[in-house]
Amino acid sequence: MNAEEVVEYLHGKGIKPTTNRILVVKAMHQEARPLSLSDLENIMPLMDKSSIFRVLTLFQQNDVVHTFEDGRGMLNYELCHHEGVCNHSDGHSHFYCEQCQRSFCLDHTCLPEFHLPEGFSVHSVSLVIKGTCAECAKRGSKAE
Repeated sequence: MNAEEVVEYLHGKGIKPTTNRILVVKAMHQEARPLSLSDLENIMPLMDKSSIFRVLTLFQQNDVVHTFEDGRGMLNYELCHHEGVCNHSDGHSHFYCEQCQRSFCLDHTCLPEFHLPEGFSVHSVSLVIKGTCAECAKRGSKAE
């Protein structure tokens, strides 16, 4: 995603494109996986943590990113690919690798359907599967 595409994307979400916002979207798009705040700090060492956090908070409030807790108590952020306001209908599972501590979207592993008692309403669902990613498993088998 180039800067012009990021600006268009942010305009589509109703967000004013500032330098920091453009940099965060570009970093997230380039990594193409869910990222924690500390992941983004490592990827963008010239931007301070509070600036990244402010951008992520704004993005979360305006459907630029979706968040999920990765099972360690850390929020992970991933870009929303819906145009405009997100209806959060793209529910999918996530995988957390306990060895490399990276999270992955499992886009083709849909969430199960839930039937809640009358009067309950859902605002989000998160399913995180933990284990070892293919890359770490491959490294582990080479070490033997």
